[in-house]
Amino acid sequence: MAQQKKQWVAIIMMFFLFAMIAFVTNLCSPMAVIVKNQFHASSFAAQLGNAANFIAYLVMGIPSGLLLKKLGYKKTALLAIAIGMIGVFIQYMSGWESIESFWVYLLGAFIAGFCMCMLNTVVNPMLNLMGGGGNKGNQLVQFGGVCNSMAAVAVTIIMGALIADAAHAKIDDATPALMIALGIFAVAFIVLLFAKIEDPEVQDDNESNKKHGEKSLLAGVFGYRHFVLGILAIFLYMGLEVGPPTYMLQYLTADTPKMISDKEDVLDDIDEKSAEEIAVDFHELSDIYEEIMEKKQEVYPATAQGKKDSLAVTDLENDIKKTVEQIKQKKLTKEIIHESEPGLMMTATIAGGIVAIYWFLMLIGRLIGGMIGAKISSRTQVTVCATMSIILILLGMFLPKDITFQMPGIDWDDMEILWGETPISVLFFILVGLFTSVMWGGIFNMAVEGLGKYTSVASGLFMTMVFGGALLVPLQGWTADIFQSYILSFIIPLACAAYILFYALVGSRISKKAKAVIDE
Repeated sequence: MAQQKKQWVAIIMMFFLFAMIAFVTNLCSPMAVIVKNQFHASSFAAQLGNAANFIAYLVMGIPSGLLLKKLGYKKTALLAIAIGMIGVFIQYMSGWESIESFWVYLLGAFIAGFCMCMLNTVVNPMLNLMGGGGNKGNQLVQFGGVCNSMAAVAVTIIMGALIADAAHAKIDDATPALMIALGIFAVAFIVLLFAKIEDPEVQDDNESNKKHGEKSLLAGVFGYRHFVLGILAIFLYMGLEVGPPTYMLQYLTADTPKMISDKEDVLDDIDEKSAEEIAVDFHELSDIYEEIMEKKQEVYPATAQGKKDSLAVTDLENDIKKTVEQIKQKKLTKEIIHESEPGLMMTATIAGGIVAIYWFLMLIGRLIGGMIGAKISSRTQVTVCATMSIILILLGMFLPKDITFQMPGIDWDDMEILWGETPISVLFFILVGLFTSVMWGGIFNMAVEGLGKYTSVASGLFMTMVFGGALLVPLQGWTADIFQSYILSFIIPLACAAYILFYALVGSRISKKAKAVIDE
């Protein structure tokens, strides 16, 4: 009974860590909206925060597996949380007026990525092993994924409420979310420090080490074809999971074609007017500008609304000053505006609510996957989900864009539901989240099946391939830049889904040679 209680303590902690991973990782997509608008970055450059987070997996993946082997699960998790606090705090510092640096933000995202990699290296194999591997192990990983998705939904809604007007968003606007992340890290560190958690050990590990002592752990694990193809599948999975919500958010909040044209017209007069006049004209295109200028005539400092209006005026004036500097330094030109991909110009509040539905559907999918995981194999689940993802992406890309429907968002200031007219393609891209939900756990379960003593090192290698997000998400942004279309950029997640279907049907099957080793 005591042993069973200890195991449940460990399982609950792993679920909590799963949630932390999603909260910090999913800060990157809304931060990209801030970066794109504050620094007038291209779609590719705006995703460098996401890239920095995922590149950390490439750097830290194998060391994480070796740390896990040397320090154990608990100590590795504690070290990861400490590193995560440093990374998030540096991101917070990047918004300070004395610093205000995109590069400092990237550094913070990179360091936070170390933490995410190490935590992933801990939670996935630990849940899989505590479930006994196979379908039961996959079931625990899927339930951990439910917690992961809940945190992803929460951070998307929170950031949407904080950003509100994407065109004037600043890194400072994300401060409350960053503080929440730091608080979660602090609580997790204290709880984990005092929790009694025993590492799950792979049976016959010592005997296996003696028998195969001449073969290094790294060389040994690459002898399993289904594992090698599996880590490629997880590399591509990152493009399928992260790409759709990231570029839906960009598409929903980007300027409409008319707004892009109007901004180009303003910058046509750059040789005839001062930078200050151009900056004011530039900001006058926004409806928010008119509202704030009206409030400037009548501000009541004694009231909460008055303080809010006063802050809005100050923020607008600061934005105009920054635009002046960008014009003078040629960081804002007609050419840069012309190369922007057109979108729907929704407020970030509505767009964030729409994208949150993607993560909510992942939560539902993982909950269903957890409930049926003991009865339906990982191979079957991933096959069905990859097939459906391909169909939905194709529908989203090629259905007429003039077919629209209403999608909900929330105005957190007035606590009311807002509705935005959205192309039907967005609905199909959102539904992809329901089917990507079980892929992570399913691919991991198939890839580590029968690895025995190599499981901890395999987990590190598995996490290394998460750096696929560092390449595939910016690659989709680059594709959007090339075609000047967010919709056509979805060819990247489409290709990722196609390979995952191949892996589920063919690549995940254990070779006869590997079976012979496993049976020994």
